[in-house]
This record gives sequence, C-alpha cells and structure tokens, in this order.
Amino acid sequence: MKKKYLENIKKIFLQYKTLAEKAMEQISEEKLFWQYNSDSNSIELIVKHLTGNMLSRWTDFLTSDGEKECRNRDTEFESSAKTRADVMKIWEKGWTCLFHTLNQLKENDLEKIVFIRNEKHTVLDAINRQLAHYSYHIGQLVFLSKMLSEKDWKSLSIPKNKSQEFNQEKFSKK
Repeated sequence: MKKKYLENIKKIFLQYKTLAEKAMEQISEEKLFWQYNSDSNSIELIVKHLTGNMLSRWTDFLTSDGEKECRNRDTEFESSAKTRADVMKIWEKGWTCLFHTLNQLKENDLEKIVFIRNEKHTVLDAINRQLAHYSYHIGQLVFLSKMLSEKDWKSLSIPKNKSQEFNQEKFSKK
C-alpha cells in the first residue's frame, strides 16, 4: 500500500503541475503579471510562492525543518520575473526539487517524522499537507488564467454543458 501511495502521489502532483501549465499557456505573457490590486497575487507571484515553498519544504526533506532559514517568504510576493520564460524557469526549479525528493523516498520513510516550522509531521502527513497547499494555489492560478484569457478558454476538465457527452464517451469504453 505504501508503494502505491508513493506512485500515486507523484501522479497527482504531476496532474496539478500540468493543469497549471495548460492554464498559463492560454494567456498572454503580460497577463502572467496582472494583479487585481496591490494586495492580490499575480500568476507570477503565485508561481514564485509555490517555488519558494517547494524549495524550502523538499530540500533536505528528511533531515531538516521544512521552513529553511534561507527562505525569505515575503520576497516571494514581490515581482521579479520579466518574461514568460523567467516565470517558467522559476516554476520548473520548484517542481524539479519536489520530484527529485519524491523519487528518493522509500516506503519505510512514510512513517518517519519531519518538521515544518518546528511542528512534527509524519512524512505522509507532510506530503499531503503540501499537496493541499499546492492544489489551493494552482486553483487560484487556473481561475486567474481563465478570467484573463483573451481567447476562447479551452476547458481543463469537462467543458460546460458537455457532461453528458463526456460521460457517454467514458462509459462506452470497456
């Protein structure tokens, strides 16, 4: 069961990564930096925050607190990227760190204790905590992308008013 969990969690993280990338592809470069107001986050800032969190949590995952001293969380909410390529480079850096660590984990690691901000978690709980955090922000990123899309939005799930067609296709396969 633990081996299945590790295989499955990697697939789920990859699904969320892919979902966000498909959303970001649908908007212009300038829209990556759009903010509703000075207190809201642009897609770029969400990407920076996710990456900062990933680098902090997944570096030396089993041996050091997940909130690294070198992390400056507040700067994650200050714009610094200038282009789509900059944003995607930041994005990939975080995900590379996450998947590298997940690929190193063994079944018996899941019950080990790790710390996040000096709070004890089993490895399994820490992974689930990060999945929830990332899916929360990826939902924001997708919503912003959909809202800012200048062309026809290509649904990332079942398109509106297409549920019956989708189900017919799924249930016709044996």
